[in-house]
Amino acid sequence: MNQRILVILPHPDDEAFGLAGTLAKRVDEGYQVTYACLTLGEMGRNMGNPPFANRVTLPQIRKLELEESARAIGIQDLRMLGFHDKTIEFEDQERLDGVIRGLLEELQPSLVVTFYPGYSVHPDHDATGAAVIRTIQGLPAEQRPVVHCLAFSKNCQQVLGPPDVTDDVNDYLEPKMKSIQAHRSQFQIAEMLGGKNPTHEEIQARFGTEHFWTYKFDV
Repeated sequence: MNQRILVILPHPDDEAFGLAGTLAKRVDEGYQVTYACLTLGEMGRNMGNPPFANRVTLPQIRKLELEESARAIGIQDLRMLGFHDKTIEFEDQERLDGVIRGLLEELQPSLVVTFYPGYSVHPDHDATGAAVIRTIQGLPAEQRPVVHCLAFSKNCQQVLGPPDVTDDVNDYLEPKMKSIQAHRSQFQIAEMLGGKNPTHEEIQARFGTEHFWTYKFDV
């Protein structure tokens, strides 16, 4: 089996919360991981707290943060694809699908991870997931990799059912937290947990488990 994972997400920091622990675990198990990040998140509203970025400097800052996050996780192959933040839904489908198809042909992954289209809150998330699913759906059934999807809209479990893949990543909280903390222009852990420094137990409760839905393709 080809132990290669291809992650396709639109923004720096999309990998951090729901996926970093699982990726660190898989790297430890010997998998090769490629993370294809479509944009640099250059239209993000946050500039640090206190602010240390501005609209001009934010793209380069987020690029460096993404590289730091990838190192923390152990990702060996980081691709920055150069699409524009907040416009993925408006991109030419043939161009977007062609880039994804090229990655699939080059890497031949056994597993692809992306967002579940329609259940991932942000238009870029949904459009990225839709492009990945659309491209893989176009492959012969025997050539399709397994696809694990992240979803976190309020109705996702009501519609999709419970996630069928759950990873306990408590043994990989250190790289996961380093991945999250790398994106310091966008958030701080203390702010997320009510303005206090969290205990180890609070971190375990909040970040120690990661969930995915296996996408079921039409025949």
